[in-house]
Parts: sequence; structure tokens; C-alpha cells
Amino acid sequence: MPKILDRRGMIATGCAAVAMGSTDLLSAAYANGLKPTPSMRGGANNYLPGAPIVEKIGGGGFWMRGTVRRAGDGAPLAGQRIQIWAHTTEGYERDPHSHGATQTDANGVFRLEMPQIVPAFGQAHGHLACDGDEFETVFLRPVMKSSKDTSLEAHFVLLPV
Repeated sequence: MPKILDRRGMIATGCAAVAMGSTDLLSAAYANGLKPTPSMRGGANNYLPGAPIVEKIGGGGFWMRGTVRRAGDGAPLAGQRIQIWAHTTEGYERDPHSHGATQTDANGVFRLEMPQIVPAFGQAHGHLACDGDEFETVFLRPVMKSSKDTSLEAHFVLLPV
């Protein structure tokens, strides 16, 4: 449920916006709530716009999981498109067959099975993009603690466009 600002909160938010050099009250309101996730450096590497929504990528065995929420109030976002790709036991992150997309459920949760992620450039990591039309696109590049891990999580907090 969206956070409702009372009169005192609106005044404080407006003053904060002016102090920050912004007249956008919405931006100041986000500063008081859940902040949007910034795109990570290297997250967009080998991104393929429009990767198909799939049941799983390749033979599976590894799980990519996460959540998508709205900046400010933290509401879960259903139906958001998440593209996932990585260097795996079945292909390189630039290979089209190493890409696939899924959507969040009613609780803003996503999961997609894919082949085991293996190290590329010394690190085992995945790539994710939340690339719908209603929110700013965010690219993430989470690194695994161990290349033996069989799952990886990523969490998005999105800002409306």
C-alpha cells in the first residue's frame, strides 16, 4: 500500500526537494522510502533486447531467483519482464541460446532454471535486466560466492518512467 504523506510530511518533502535543487516532489518522496536499484557496471554486457520468455534456459540445474518492487513504497510488481543470461556449462553469455526471460508473479517474485553458471573473467556471475515499459530499465551483474553454488538471487527496486 502506498505511503501517504500527511501535511507535515509533504512540507518536509517539499523543503528537502528545494534543498536538493529539485522541484520534483516525487523524487524527494522516493528519498524518504525505498530507493531504486542502480544499474551495475557491466550488467548490460551482451544484453539481447527482446529475448523470449521461456520455461527454462537449456538443460537447467541452476536457479536464478529474485524479487521486483516499486521504489518508494516497496510494493511488489507483478508481470515485470526479467531477462537472464550468463556464461554457463552450455554456452557463453553472448550466445542467444544462453538468454531467456521470465515474468514476476503476483508477489513480485521471479525464478528461472538455467544451466550451471561457470566463471568468466575469473568470476562466476549472472546478468539480469528488468526491461519493461513502465519502469526504468535496470541491469544487474551479481557475483556468486562460489562457482559451486546452484542458485543466485537478484532483487530489483524500480522507478517509474
